[in-house]
Amino acid sequence: MTNSGRRRILIVDDDDTTRAVAHALVLSSGFEAETASNGVDALTKLGSRIDLVLLDIVMPGLDGFEVCRRMRRHPVGCDIPIIMLTSQSSREDRLRAVDAGANDFIAKPIEETEFRTRSSSLLRLKDAQDALRRHQAHLEELVQQRTASLRTALEELVEAQRRAQRAHLDTVAMLALVAEFKDRTTAQHLDRMSRYCGILARALGLPAEEVELIQHASRMHDLGKIAVPDNILSKPSSLDAPEWEIMRDHASIGAAILATADSELMQAGRIIAMSHHERWDGKGYPAKLAGEDIPLWGRICAVADTFDAVTSERSYKPALSNETALAVLREGRGTQFDPRIVDAFLACYDEILEVQRASRPA
Repeated sequence: MTNSGRRRILIVDDDDTTRAVAHALVLSSGFEAETASNGVDALTKLGSRIDLVLLDIVMPGLDGFEVCRRMRRHPVGCDIPIIMLTSQSSREDRLRAVDAGANDFIAKPIEETEFRTRSSSLLRLKDAQDALRRHQAHLEELVQQRTASLRTALEELVEAQRRAQRAHLDTVAMLALVAEFKDRTTAQHLDRMSRYCGILARALGLPAEEVELIQHASRMHDLGKIAVPDNILSKPSSLDAPEWEIMRDHASIGAAILATADSELMQAGRIIAMSHHERWDGKGYPAKLAGEDIPLWGRICAVADTFDAVTSERSYKPALSNETALAVLREGRGTQFDPRIVDAFLACYDEILEVQRASRPA
């Protein structure tokens, strides 16, 4: 549609008289008119905001069929309604015109009522098609905008989750550090033991997310020792019965400290703190659970913690050899420890040794 708001119709005919009659008819029907005397001239005028084409079939050079085909291949002319003007009415010509891309036919000489009816119908159809394309374009733009917004929101969510996870891990590290200072253990013990837990969890076929969860949460297994008096934690000899009762409380105390936190990581730490001193035969503490009633995470931690405790120096003992620690695990298989987890430890022993060597100075 032109700036005046009227439709512009391109009349293509090599006959001057026919072209002049059609020009007058177009103007009298309320349209603007553009004319071309041949197919080449017509194709050059497609960029002039043409709304409909009246196209003669029989022309020298490019006939109407070829002009129609080229218009349909043109990015501007592909959707413009085309009415073929013909003095021929054979079925074959009409089929060729449809195949070339024509929308309708008008016989020469052009009859005013027929022209107005057919042109108005095609222009209304084009308006509907244009409106649909605009609507589709608008929807595509909205989809792109909302997709971009959703992508941004997801990126922000992932970043927020990453920050929250980092905050949780920082909290775990600080809690473990508190227990570490209290117990006079080393950060290397916590790192080794937690990595052993990760190796065992992976060997047992647990999902990657759970492996990572256990590895981080296991660092809080001895958190409750912050409530145990220094003279018991640092005693250079064996504890007596009353002292052992106090020491055993560290499992339930650690679980109580973590009980109010609702994050998955803290709750995993609570489970491990409460259950890592339970025994497979039911003679552990604090709840005297047995077998698979003991949470799997606690059973994993019990094996990993025992191996590292035996091979680490403590206030009451020197560091013992790996062979001694392995003998403890084998001896406790089926009594103190879950047999399946001891077997997994032995199967992954080379990987365990790599962690151990990496954490100790050469």
